[in-house]
Amino acid sequence: MGTTARTFIALALALAVALLPSGAGAAEAAKRIRLLIIDGVSNHDWPRRLAMVRDILARDGAFEVDVSITPPDARDADAWARWRPDFARYDVVLSAYNDLGGKPRWPAEVQRDFEAFVRGGGGFYAYHEANNAFAHWPQYNEMIGLAWRDKGFGPALLVRDDETLQVVPAGEGDDTWHGDRTDALVHQRGEHPIHAGLPRTWRAADVEVYRYARGPARNVDVIAYAHDGVDGRQFPVEWTVRYGAGRVFVSTYGHVWFGEGVPPSMRCAAFQTLMPRALKWLARREPDTAVPADFPGPDVVSLRQP
Repeated sequence: MGTTARTFIALALALAVALLPSGAGAAEAAKRIRLLIIDGVSNHDWPRRLAMVRDILARDGAFEVDVSITPPDARDADAWARWRPDFARYDVVLSAYNDLGGKPRWPAEVQRDFEAFVRGGGGFYAYHEANNAFAHWPQYNEMIGLAWRDKGFGPALLVRDDETLQVVPAGEGDDTWHGDRTDALVHQRGEHPIHAGLPRTWRAADVEVYRYARGPARNVDVIAYAHDGVDGRQFPVEWTVRYGAGRVFVSTYGHVWFGEGVPPSMRCAAFQTLMPRALKWLARREPDTAVPADFPGPDVVSLRQP
């Protein structure tokens, strides 16, 4: 091999090494939680909400975020045939997708892949309106435990004053609904790592308290509850579900409606603290235990600047 060829190879190798992440940079990237956000169809203002969620997570710094936007039109068969998220690449999937009202469902192949991902140990954060989705997908109902459903769909859970759970059988009580959004007094129930170090109660801004959320209600751990002022009954506002080896977190925080700008629900210091903590727990990382100075107590909400 000539001198010129050897020189070229040496330079090429040096360039390749220089382009590799530094030891510290590679280690930092490896520690980040691989998160996939699925959006694209909803009855809420999902593009604006997605931007705000990404901003909150970027400020936390623990997440490597990808976004998968579904085709918007059920009639676009070719686009749906190409939409195949690779769930196995991720630690956690956050979905706010909502097919309520006849919007398109996920293809059967994607449903099976998602079931396998969660059952095999993946994490799933069902964000706000995702609780309304996929009433006709049995395994999705198992994953989220309780959902926006008719009263005949399954049992509902209420929280008694002593924090035991009251099961309301299918057909009794109401269909799922909510009153006006409210600055809800949220109570921890039990001890959960997501809530480590937080006060036992706090005011969460602009929350929809789902009354009589229904479902299979199996493997559900209600970790926080509130009442909405309608009649004093107390309903879950945060719960986790075991699905196979996987973890699921569901809450009603984070409502974003059309034309609201940056709503209090997204500026709420409680929500901005709890969402990253829940995602870390889903990824089997230790959630933060430091309590932000602006985390609310029981009397007033705490709103951050947009």
